[in-house]
Amino acid sequence: MFPRFSHARPTDLQAALALLEQASGRIHAGGTDLLGCLHDGVLTADTLVSLSNIAELKGISPSTENGLRIGAMTPIGAVAAHAGIRSTYSALAQAASVVANPPLRSQGTLGGNLCQKTRCWYYRGDFPCLRKGGDHCFAFEGENQHHAIFGGEGCYMVHPSDTAPALAALGATCRISGGGSSRSVPVDQFLMPALVDPQRETVLEPTEILTEILLPPAPPGLRSSYRKIRSRQAWDFALAGVALALQFDGNVVRSARVFLSGAAPMPWRAQGAEAVITGNSLNAQTITKAAAAAVEGAEPLQHNGAKVALFEGLVAESLETMG
Repeated sequence: MFPRFSHARPTDLQAALALLEQASGRIHAGGTDLLGCLHDGVLTADTLVSLSNIAELKGISPSTENGLRIGAMTPIGAVAAHAGIRSTYSALAQAASVVANPPLRSQGTLGGNLCQKTRCWYYRGDFPCLRKGGDHCFAFEGENQHHAIFGGEGCYMVHPSDTAPALAALGATCRISGGGSSRSVPVDQFLMPALVDPQRETVLEPTEILTEILLPPAPPGLRSSYRKIRSRQAWDFALAGVALALQFDGNVVRSARVFLSGAAPMPWRAQGAEAVITGNSLNAQTITKAAAAAVEGAEPLQHNGAKVALFEGLVAESLETMG
């Protein structure tokens, strides 16, 4: 049963920000996650502030820095289908194309995908877990086959976004408005580590709105990709995923950004793999070493040790395809 709440649909950003400051409200973007959380009692809200009528938060266009600007309210399906993203920022197009299913991609937004809540069954269920203000992560000693193998100290959820690791690999930036000002946060710093604050998924304050995502100009020789493994091909969230953004000079990788999804409470940067790749060609020896380096330091729980092999194999296959 849905809780009682009021609903506002402002037509400009300043009106939306004013409503957030005046009322105990929550942002309503596509609603594909929010409404389910309200229905299941995971969240409460006095007011829902819909962003659906704010034109400036929608669309894909060139940025002033010669990259690409994507409004936070742009549907995920539009991101996946955009010709410029498909040709220049392949990892993002591939990630957007495997989010949920076509109806949800047409309703869900890029900003919402970044800001969504964890799918941890303890958080979504009737458990007073740490992320809901309790003092215990039930996944640590419970059913944890889908949970974190990196960065899970305190809370072992994994962030469910496919687009976040792709955007992080591409060096994208989030623009945030609120409190009479705006700020920029790199996507790889937008999601909150569980060790810092297990009750927040993002760095957004209650009166702030994610307005747009900025992709930097693609450097010469950029090749990028995103691939994930899931339980069911048609719909599930990632058990393991990897986003690659490699800059080539001939056959040599001059720079590398590697981010894992389904591994941690935020996109997990595999710096060990990056170090192995950078300055080398993607031959069999380099790929094998990079795949092993990607899972160095993993701390699997009782039931998710298989994830280590999944990630190692996935990184290797993705690099083989890239080469």
